[in-house]
Amino acid sequence: LQYRGLESFARAKNWVKELQRQASPNIVIALAGNKADLANKRALDCQVYFQSLGTSYADDNSLLFMETSAKTSMNVNEIFMAIAKKLPKNEPQPVGANTGRNRGVDLTETAQPAKGPCCSN
Repeated sequence: LQYRGLESFARAKNWVKELQRQASPNIVIALAGNKADLANKRALDCQVYFQSLGTSYADDNSLLFMETSAKTSMNVNEIFMAIAKKLPKNEPQPVGANTGRNRGVDLTETAQPAKGPCCSN
């Protein structure tokens, strides 16, 4: 577990570096220390080391950090809520003002169902 954890952490650091280089300056990045459900199988010093490493790295790089478990869903909702709270809040714009790449999705439009030979009963 210890070696795989360091290998995963190194890959995560590379992803963070790439995101910071290419993404918007307002990007919200969260680092999830997954497999927290296996904490009882790790040596205590290893567990403390990884938590400390993740926390320090997150603090140094302005990231959110949380230990999670996809298996037990521990902190999964919490990390997404933390991300949502950090997202930049934009002022509402008048209808039709959104153009180009950042126009988003207009949820007021109703999609017309596709009609085809297989579905025209």
